[in-house]
Amino acid sequence: MHDANFAADPQAVYDQLRAQGPAGPVELAPGVDATLVVGYETALRVLQNPTSFPRDARRWAALNEGHVPMDSPVLPMMAYRPNALFTDGAVHLRLRKAVTDSLAKLNITRIRRDVEPIADYLIDQFSERGRADLLAEYAKLLPLLLFNKLFGCPADIGDTLTTAMSAMFDGKDPVRTKAQIDSCLMQLIAIKRREPADDVISWLIQHPAGLTDEELKDQLVMLMGAGIEPERNLIGNALLELLAGGEGGRGAGMMVEEAVDHVLWHRTPIANYAAHYPAQDTDFGNGVIAPAGSPVLISFAGANSDPALAEARHSAGRGAHLAWGAGSHACPAKDPAQVIAVTAIEKVLNALPDLVLGVHEEELQWRPGPFHRALVSLPVAFSPTPATRMAAALQSRGVPQQQSAHGTPQPQHTAQPASEGGRRKGFWSSFLDIFRV
Repeated sequence: MHDANFAADPQAVYDQLRAQGPAGPVELAPGVDATLVVGYETALRVLQNPTSFPRDARRWAALNEGHVPMDSPVLPMMAYRPNALFTDGAVHLRLRKAVTDSLAKLNITRIRRDVEPIADYLIDQFSERGRADLLAEYAKLLPLLLFNKLFGCPADIGDTLTTAMSAMFDGKDPVRTKAQIDSCLMQLIAIKRREPADDVISWLIQHPAGLTDEELKDQLVMLMGAGIEPERNLIGNALLELLAGGEGGRGAGMMVEEAVDHVLWHRTPIANYAAHYPAQDTDFGNGVIAPAGSPVLISFAGANSDPALAEARHSAGRGAHLAWGAGSHACPAKDPAQVIAVTAIEKVLNALPDLVLGVHEEELQWRPGPFHRALVSLPVAFSPTPATRMAAALQSRGVPQQQSAHGTPQPQHTAQPASEGGRRKGFWSSFLDIFRV
């Protein structure tokens, strides 16, 4: 599941496994074996039975015995961390309640209010150019900047966190990147303990669960990991659905919400994940036995394509797919995630109404990896438009015109996150200079 063939056609692998039964053996990375569940009913049974299928990766026998390479690319996604994703029982309930109660304070109006100026800012960076990579320049950056806003990041910490999170998802220097992220988050936690504000970190700190600094840090890492890469893929894949030709594409009148739902069914952003470690040897039928303590992953994409769900797919039954998981570890932020994606997509389509793919759909490439369904890039073309969205947003918020004119920079066609030495401002500090959010 780690080679280019799987990236090009993962459905062929799911179909091959399903022909033998509801689950089958796979190789996630060199030297890392697992069982992948592709049957819908079996996936639900695993997801909804944490006693028989716990999530605690400290049970991973092959890792404990030294059979998994310590530099394996899957370890950042699968190794144990003391957060709600990798815990069970009372510990999981305590951590998850702190997270869900805090996220519940993010109402739809606030999310849209936070996404829209970020979208305006990013679109202004490339709108005069007439071409862009909507993955690298929009879908990837928008969730990163949004988390800075939701966390209430100061300029310098936000620049470093944006750069470090981007490097983490690109697999660059994982040890140094992890240290940077941990340092940024611990600084943020210290600031919010001294000066609480109206943001997610402050809400977590104030929660009755009484999380320690280390627990806070690990929940924040989980929130970013679960909210940035999947959101980027949801936005990118849905834009592809809308821009691609043929039946069901934008020319056929597909609405943005329909495109997002189609992606959740058919191009599931996190396609294979949710590692479980059976408490005892488990027979999945047809001779497939998952030993106790071995990784059992759920193929959300494979389960969604199970023929048993044909009627639900045809009727676009939103509640039936497994893109958000199920059971006690189901995604607690599915509603905010969909609002973010829909708002981001609507903003760029409205700003650039003649947006088209910059290459033939067949030329697009998918990023290799066992967990995600992610484009390498999404090149587009459009009629150049003035980079005036930031000024318009400021004016609509009642900012005096002279301040708007002074505060609105020229489009930065080659803008990049801040350099290591901080000599050039990053996206977040530049954004704050303009909007003062």
